[in-house]
Amino acid sequence: MNVQEMRALSAEELKTKLADASEELMKLRFQVVSGQLRDTSRLPILRKEIARMQTVLHQQAEEIAQEGDK
Repeated sequence: MNVQEMRALSAEELKTKLADASEELMKLRFQVVSGQLRDTSRLPILRKEIARMQTVLHQQAEEIAQEGDK
């Protein structure tokens, strides 16, 4: 999912996707620790997606706050 697609989502949809991605990251980390995961290339990609989602959520919250100040 790219940033434009993330910005098109509502805050609730984005929070849901963020929770799903966080859960997937946790599962992948457990698999790495237990030695079940051989291909670890998904970990940094998933961390970056989570960071992007958090950034978009923060930007949306700032926009709402700025509109409320006017």
